[in-house]
Amino acid sequence: MASKAFDMIVIGAGPGGYVAAIRGAQLGLNVAIVEREHMGGICLNWGCIPTKAMLRSSEVFHLMHRAKEFGLKAEGISYDLDAVVKRSRGVAKQLNGGVGHLLKKNKVTAIMGEATVPAKGKVTVKTDKGTEELTAKHIVLATGARARELPGLEADGDLVWTYKHALVPPRMPKKLLVIGSGAIGIEFASFYNTLGADTTVVEVMDRVLPVEDAEISAFAKKAFVKQGMKIMEKAMVKQLDRGKGKVTAHIETGGKVEKQEFDTVISAVGIVGNVEGLGLEALGVTVDRTHVVTDEYCRTAVEGLYAIGDIAGAPWLAHKASHEGVMVAELIAGGHPHPVKPESIAGCTYCHPQVASVGMTEAKAKDAGYEIKVGRFPFIGNGKAIALGEPEGLVKTIFDAKTGELLGAHMIGAEVTELIQGYVVGRQLETTEEDLMNTVFPHPTLSEMMHESVLEAYGRAIHI
Repeated sequence: MASKAFDMIVIGAGPGGYVAAIRGAQLGLNVAIVEREHMGGICLNWGCIPTKAMLRSSEVFHLMHRAKEFGLKAEGISYDLDAVVKRSRGVAKQLNGGVGHLLKKNKVTAIMGEATVPAKGKVTVKTDKGTEELTAKHIVLATGARARELPGLEADGDLVWTYKHALVPPRMPKKLLVIGSGAIGIEFASFYNTLGADTTVVEVMDRVLPVEDAEISAFAKKAFVKQGMKIMEKAMVKQLDRGKGKVTAHIETGGKVEKQEFDTVISAVGIVGNVEGLGLEALGVTVDRTHVVTDEYCRTAVEGLYAIGDIAGAPWLAHKASHEGVMVAELIAGGHPHPVKPESIAGCTYCHPQVASVGMTEAKAKDAGYEIKVGRFPFIGNGKAIALGEPEGLVKTIFDAKTGELLGAHMIGAEVTELIQGYVVGRQLETTEEDLMNTVFPHPTLSEMMHESVLEAYGRAIHI
């Protein structure tokens, strides 16, 4: 059969792929996108978006229990887990349809099927109707990643869940074990714990949220324990004995193994790239620990072949994938985009309290040889935080003592996932402490704490 020719073919329609396709089309390229499962990928259908919808339900539930504090009455408070899940799936469905509409509007050819790259510049797609042959000078791999499964701890959808099962739970867990305390693990722990599950989190590293600043991790742990979670650090689940309606977990900590019984286990121990079945090895693409090796412009070792998003390595964040998608499309269209800097990408975790950060942690800044100035401002010193009934939190900023460069910012508390962007913009504009000090922050807002944290680094804070 005759092959269809395009300027650019994107494999995978997640937040990296569909954004790359749309930007390419905007720049006048003839673009095709291939997706085997859902428009919008994991992020939109089984990740970022539906989890935020569920966490919003648990947040409202938590607030309802606090009604009295706000002079309100709410009695007989309960929840309907099926309805919570239904709302979450509805949000995902709405956005999934939106992506299809955007691709159509931008005249991107969307093909549902499984893609392989048999040779340079060629893509074969297995669809319901048979096989389609496509050609393009530029091919973008945006196939994403999936949950890592550890031997013996594999999910079965009944007793042991991945994030997918946890988003459409067959029941409400009574006694829950969460393995892994990165963003995914801690968000699910937060959701189920708030709804009343007796929750234990096991983390192999020496602290929860191990990529965050140590001070923020410690603050988070305190908050989680106060909420009734059990946190086990420097601990490892060695095996799971599955019985009828229960799992016995063998947890090793401090050289000793203890057995604990749970009715549900959620495994959130990282991700692996979707690199199989594409034909990458035969093409000569370098794959390192399930991730495609690229240069700073997401180019692989094969000319005309790019890799973006989770398949191209850390940080595994949707907004990084989207930005890389735009960069690659502009590169293909003959532009001169800036490479994406991983250290300027913020990370957000939507547990309760929220956690957000950008740039270096205090430890990393010291290890890199910087002489630093650190500022901290607590939520308790902020009028808006007190008025909201959210007085627990911290904003921390780290500066290079010599140049005043903002090296990193770390926050925990209400709405910090929205606040962090102020510091992200500041870093992008290469701000110094002086610029931030001279900026007028509106009152009363949570953002004032960002100003005070900067002032505190230089001994000038007003409200503490």
